[in-house]
Amino acid sequence: MAEIVVPTLGESVSEATVAQWLKKEGEAVKADEPIVELETDKVTLEVNAASDGVIAKITVGEGETVEVGAVLGQLEEGGVANDTPKKSEAKAETKEVKDDKADAPKKDSAPAAQSSGGANAPMSPAVRKMIGDHNLDASAISGSGKDGRITKEDVQKHIASNESAPTPSTSAVAHGTAPKDQGAREERVRMTKLRKVISSRLKEAQNTAAILTTFNEVDMQPVMDLRKQYQDQFVKKHGIKLGFMSFFVKAAINALKEFPAVNAEIQGDEIVYKNYYDIGVAVSTPQGLIVPVIRDADTLSMAEIEAKIVDLGTRAREGKLTMDEMQGGTFTITNGGIFGSMLSTPILNTPQSGILGMHNITQRPVVMKDGSIQARPMMYLAMSYDHRIIDGREAVSSLVRIKEAIEDPQRLILDV
Repeated sequence: MAEIVVPTLGESVSEATVAQWLKKEGEAVKADEPIVELETDKVTLEVNAASDGVIAKITVGEGETVEVGAVLGQLEEGGVANDTPKKSEAKAETKEVKDDKADAPKKDSAPAAQSSGGANAPMSPAVRKMIGDHNLDASAISGSGKDGRITKEDVQKHIASNESAPTPSTSAVAHGTAPKDQGAREERVRMTKLRKVISSRLKEAQNTAAILTTFNEVDMQPVMDLRKQYQDQFVKKHGIKLGFMSFFVKAAINALKEFPAVNAEIQGDEIVYKNYYDIGVAVSTPQGLIVPVIRDADTLSMAEIEAKIVDLGTRAREGKLTMDEMQGGTFTITNGGIFGSMLSTPILNTPQSGILGMHNITQRPVVMKDGSIQARPMMYLAMSYDHRIIDGREAVSSLVRIKEAIEDPQRLILDV
């Protein structure tokens, strides 16, 4: 008998929540097949079977918190699954089902027996299973079998009658006259560990940092023209599309090099200036917003940055990121524009001191240098920063540098 234990979860992570058992007691598993899903404050990970066998026992239920090394259950190595009923049980169930049919009265039989028995009368396993599968109330079903016993036909009729029952009219609901037993109007769901950590960290950022946001707008036409001109060649050579994010990553790194305070953080009574550029890119997942990190992004080409973004984003949504890919980061970029956001004030990803917010691109009238008015694809940019270590001059200037690089992409090639 082998123990199913909580594996090492990564640096600074000591506990997890059992999110979902992928196998039940008595089910057979293959070696390396996922058994249970654990959720930490950073990622969701799977615990795999160490060998072929059967889940003999589950000792920790879903929703419970466990520490590294805790025993989640027992795996009987080489065991045989018990998911098929014994022959004697199968015969007994078959006999009871036949009895139900034999006990059902003819159409002209007196219905006197229907008024007694019902849910209190014995039910065959097949009937109990039908009631359980459809989440029915046995007391609401009229039994037509012997002594008021509920038969399979009774359950089927009850299901059919519920499906054909009229629903409250729209006007009744609108005027508040609809019956109140339409089901729960509220639903309580336990917060996931990731969601709780996101909540606490965002609130912590607001409580500890002096967050201020500066805004600017950028004309996206030059970048859009460049992408249109070289997209086919880029895809042919690198096997990946040229997106907007790689331009902003490169532009942000140029700005961070010129204004190092935006790439720094506070530790105690010291300011730590980072001479490397690990850029976090926020990704929306079904579990919540997470920020995988592109390590040493200043050493990567545009194609490598695009490939990293696609890879990290895909695995983030699939819950397959490692702990290391979620930790660290010196500066973060978030793009609310993909959801249609026009403008926002992003919250710092502590302990970082700066975050860039991108927004949607819309055609707006712009007065050009020659005095003409043109419709241009414009994007609002927002830079939130920790005013404790970043002065307004540095924050505003760094955002202007990003704007200049996007509006003149050659700057990214010349590093100016």
